[in-house]
Amino acid sequence: MTAIERVWRPEWPCPVGQILSTHRRGPGDPTYRIDDAGRHWRGIRTPDGAATLVVRSKPDLGEVHARAWGDGAAWVLDSLPALLGAEDDPSGFEPTHPVVKEAWRRHPHWRLGRSGRVMEALLPAIIEQKVTGQEAFAGFRNLVRQYGEHAPGPGAERRLMVQPTPHQLRMVPSWEWLRLHIDPARSRTIVTAARLAESLERTTSLDHDETDRRLRSVTGVGQWTSAEVRFRAHGDADAVSFGDYHIAKDIGWALLGEEIDDDGLAELLEPWRPHRHRVQALVGMSGLRRPRRGPRMSPRTHLPARTAGAKL
Repeated sequence: MTAIERVWRPEWPCPVGQILSTHRRGPGDPTYRIDDAGRHWRGIRTPDGAATLVVRSKPDLGEVHARAWGDGAAWVLDSLPALLGAEDDPSGFEPTHPVVKEAWRRHPHWRLGRSGRVMEALLPAIIEQKVTGQEAFAGFRNLVRQYGEHAPGPGAERRLMVQPTPHQLRMVPSWEWLRLHIDPARSRTIVTAARLAESLERTTSLDHDETDRRLRSVTGVGQWTSAEVRFRAHGDADAVSFGDYHIAKDIGWALLGEEIDDDGLAELLEPWRPHRHRVQALVGMSGLRRPRRGPRMSPRTHLPARTAGAKL
């Protein structure tokens, strides 16, 4: 299979790995690989079909080199600048808090990428609802391996996979979801989203408020899931992951020295609108997290019904 290539010269020193890593769902993500040469490999389902994308930064030349294979190769190369943050506009962002200012100083070239692939972001976000990261990553990994497909070209040799199509997701039997440790509430949301996939993909042309409304009109998709999709697929720099078990507490601890809840987080981040996700991301990159107390939550050995207040 013949590759097509692109050399892109960004207008700023683009930290390729740092920007792309938001699309990696755990160290064993079968749709994402980093090789010994530091190249980032991704299996991507595009509107034109599956593609393998490999990206390598050459900062000494001020260039990003990319190659792609498969029916979607041209699409992913055309989308490369947006994926690496070329459409992100940090103007107007004022890192007034000392912690945010220091994080911005350390990561001045980080930009928020925009993948333009809604289901690619939505499927793992739904799987991550109200479970441990270990359980979510395992469920996503096993689902992709069983129902996805090998990425085209040399991606297959690296055991790189592409997520299942919406049609394939609709066809997964109910008992298989349980075997993957994806409970009925989440599997129903996945199947519902898969039925609406075509219209959800069109939200990339809408403003962020309307995108949020349409995503949250899907039963089982709430504020948290919508935000997780919007900052990855739509490049929404104001998408805050309210409802996350850790984020409000960690940001409160980093900026105020104490844990806060979602209401406190909303009040704290309000002055940074429309750059609230930028603050969330910078605090995350700073590595500042509240001290963890007590044992870690273990993966579940059964699948209880969703409880009130669950992260959606």
